[in-house]
Amino acid sequence: MEAHGSGIRRVFVLAFCVAGIWSAYIYQGLLQETLSTKRFGPDGKRFEHLSFLNLAQNVVCLVWSYIMIKLWSRSSSGGAPWWTFWSAGITNTIGPAMGIEALKYISYPAQVLAKSSKMIPVMLMGTLVYGIRYSFPEYVCTFLVAGGVSTFALMKTSSKTISKLAHPNAPLGYGLCFLNLAFDGFTNATQDSINARYPKTSAWDIMLGMNLWGTIYNIIYMFGWPHGSGFEAVQFCKQHPEAAWDILIYCLCGAVGQNFIFLTISRFGSLANTTITTTRKFVSIVVSSLLSGNPLSTKQWGCVVMVFSGLSYQIYLKWRKLQRLQKKRKPM
Repeated sequence: MEAHGSGIRRVFVLAFCVAGIWSAYIYQGLLQETLSTKRFGPDGKRFEHLSFLNLAQNVVCLVWSYIMIKLWSRSSSGGAPWWTFWSAGITNTIGPAMGIEALKYISYPAQVLAKSSKMIPVMLMGTLVYGIRYSFPEYVCTFLVAGGVSTFALMKTSSKTISKLAHPNAPLGYGLCFLNLAFDGFTNATQDSINARYPKTSAWDIMLGMNLWGTIYNIIYMFGWPHGSGFEAVQFCKQHPEAAWDILIYCLCGAVGQNFIFLTISRFGSLANTTITTTRKFVSIVVSSLLSGNPLSTKQWGCVVMVFSGLSYQIYLKWRKLQRLQKKRKPM
């Protein structure tokens, strides 16, 4: 009976995590799309300084992680020092900035789809640089994702979607997305290296270190000279309070979403988190298409299904590998 009650609690916690991740990041995606396409105020101006979103997100997450460390951290020793995140902070500043800037040139569904193809540069680098050999099913996953993204990119975007973009330019938009993935790959590798050197580093330590350096780099970039874009972004927010409110909620969604991701990983593992975030991306495309006026053709929906079939198959392969490892450990 006790085990049954524990199982029910576990299901409720998982449902709570799914609801938290989906609601926080889907709503954040809608706000991101709104800020990149909407015309604010009677003058009908666009918010052109999308990189400012990264700075605002860094500041909010920095404060949030500091509060969480003070409230929940039991030990202050053994974790990675804040200065060790300086190099990962550079790529974590440049990468997301490119991803957000891409929204000036391609639609939000196209950006989500392009950024879902993270396995492609990882496998290319692994094969070409490190000589890693992958299994046939892994190549099938990559083929489905690469084929879906490239076919989607080559298809004609609806005139309604193009009219909402600030500067329609598909090659530049997709190029920025793939550069974002490349920088993300370096960021993840650096974080793994730091975790290996400092095993007692908590998720809040990583969040604090990354956002501290992100805040420093973005302040230098946006406010480091008299006519920096940060001053224009602040002025725009003063003139259009609606935009400032959207930016604040956007940042809070990101901080809350990270909380749910950390909770999911700690309770259910990274595979469960990958599954939740992957399905969230698919739902984000559906929501964007229905609510934000980004209609997709039948063929484009076919590409979306193709990409997420590849991602789902990849998750299944990871799950099967995990099951095999657990079976090997049992006799021990």
